[in-house]
Amino acid sequence: MAAFPNLNSDSGLKKLDEHLLTRSYITGYQASKDDITVFTALAKPPSSQYVNASRWYNHIDALLRISGVTAEGSGVVVEGSAPVAEEAVATPPAADSKDAADEEDDDDVDLFGEETEEEKKAAEERAASVKASTKKKESGKSSVLIDIKPWDDETDMKKLEEAVRSIQMEGLFWGASKLVPVGYGIKKLQIMCTIVDDLVSVDTMIEEQLTVEPINEFVQSCDIVAFNKISIRQEPRKKLDHSQAHVREDNHDHQVEIPSMDPVSNG
Repeated sequence: MAAFPNLNSDSGLKKLDEHLLTRSYITGYQASKDDITVFTALAKPPSSQYVNASRWYNHIDALLRISGVTAEGSGVVVEGSAPVAEEAVATPPAADSKDAADEEDDDDVDLFGEETEEEKKAAEERAASVKASTKKKESGKSSVLIDIKPWDDETDMKKLEEAVRSIQMEGLFWGASKLVPVGYGIKKLQIMCTIVDDLVSVDTMIEEQLTVEPINEFVQSCDIVAFNKISIRQEPRKKLDHSQAHVREDNHDHQVEIPSMDPVSNG
């Protein structure tokens, strides 16, 4: 069972960051109730100083937006935080969160102390994020930034990227990529892709293709770093005469530079 001190302190964030250095999730090999317990214990997203904790936080936030979390986990203890109720793991309504807060107010001992305005705002944003996961998905396209970690520093990253790009399906377009140092000589592949929302599920692609044979020979784990909707603005067509040059359209070249990708917001 994993255990952490107060996660809203520097020491707590440091321990969480170290814990996630070699892990994608708090416990086990998939997102679980343990991840939600730690996620809700954080008053705000970890700063970029805590690279691993920030990466994990954005991933869990994205999962809540896309599909929710249902796995049980093996247990986690966070100082000053109560366990997450089972019915709240997948998509807890905001009203339930408020009722739980009211019940805690009745206790003789206040474990959390008085909430600051910043903590209240962060809690409201997280509740809105979880509630949004129940809404019907809108049709359109999305830009997704994925972290793909190798097994060790001896993994051939060129072959790893070739294996990733070998995944082809309708509505999936691979984009720019780069190698990012993780530590101890290990580098991860950070790659962008554009998907048609009604045709491609990133979670399914990770679970059924990126982390199974033969690609799992190179890939140890995958994390969704950012997931942004692409706004398509339609403008009136202009009439062209024969003297004007034809405009070349390339439906498969939707690449966006990785540095311009915004992380998934909590709202």
